[in-house]
Amino acid sequence: MTLWWALVLSGSTWYSPAEVLAVIAGHDVPGASFAVGQLRLPRALVGLLAGLAFGMAGRTCQTMLRNQLASPDIIGITSGASTAAVFAILVLGWSGMRVNLLALGCGLGTALVIYLLSGAGRMQGGRLILIGIGISAMFSSLISYLQLKASIYNVADAMRWLSGSLADASWGQVPLLGGAVVVLGGVLLALGRDLTTLSLGEEAAAGLGVAVDRTRLLLLLAMVALAAFATAATGPIAFVAFLAGPITARLVGRSDRSLLAPSALMGAAIVLGADLAGQHLFPTALPVGVVTGIVGAPYLLAQLVRLNREGVSA
Repeated sequence: MTLWWALVLSGSTWYSPAEVLAVIAGHDVPGASFAVGQLRLPRALVGLLAGLAFGMAGRTCQTMLRNQLASPDIIGITSGASTAAVFAILVLGWSGMRVNLLALGCGLGTALVIYLLSGAGRMQGGRLILIGIGISAMFSSLISYLQLKASIYNVADAMRWLSGSLADASWGQVPLLGGAVVVLGGVLLALGRDLTTLSLGEEAAAGLGVAVDRTRLLLLLAMVALAAFATAATGPIAFVAFLAGPITARLVGRSDRSLLAPSALMGAAIVLGADLAGQHLFPTALPVGVVTGIVGAPYLLAQLVRLNREGVSA
């Protein structure tokens, strides 16, 4: 909550909490009504909701696949949304909500392809990750091709979206993303106990009374849909889904809970903190995805080194 308020209050002009509350209440405050009401509030709300979605989706993916290195972006779920958005911007000339909706549809379609290629969910985590990496490589090549063929004047818009940014956040994105977080996040929270049991292995989970196939399908659908909705709204903000779960587990310690809600809050904190840092801590403003990438890439390498030393299979 502190980060959210800091993002709303700070900017080129500082507004007091009283002025922000007046804007939220619907009063006309000179200067603040536009800066806060039309720019900062949508940005902060979309960042909060996207962070919640990425954090919860990442924790679900890592727990379900029993793999610390798994997350929706690493296994390729967000690559389809990214390619669709670049195609819409560079080829169709679209912008705004149309780009978001096309990215959402293609993100869900990519998740379905990965699911079918993995054997309709009957797979090990390592196999799903390899399939996702292959899908991501294919889509990355297609994105590069589209950028090379496009006008140089349009490539900047596509690159801004690909970097993961809250700069174009608007009120129109809030209801759709908020509804997805409430509905799909509620489904994941309701299945949290079964998710924890499923992490013990399919045979153990079935022995404890979990309907393995149905539960895994529901978890997968909710997880990929959350990641797709968040990616469609903000672009693929790097490493948020990957970082939220492990950081939460280190702070909370060993637990028999799924840690979905704490991971969601950690994801929101990462997105809001990175956006705040990108706006104020660098000589030039950086998109939130660039800041999370600066932090996330070394963390991924550190995790790989640690797993290698411990002799643990990724």
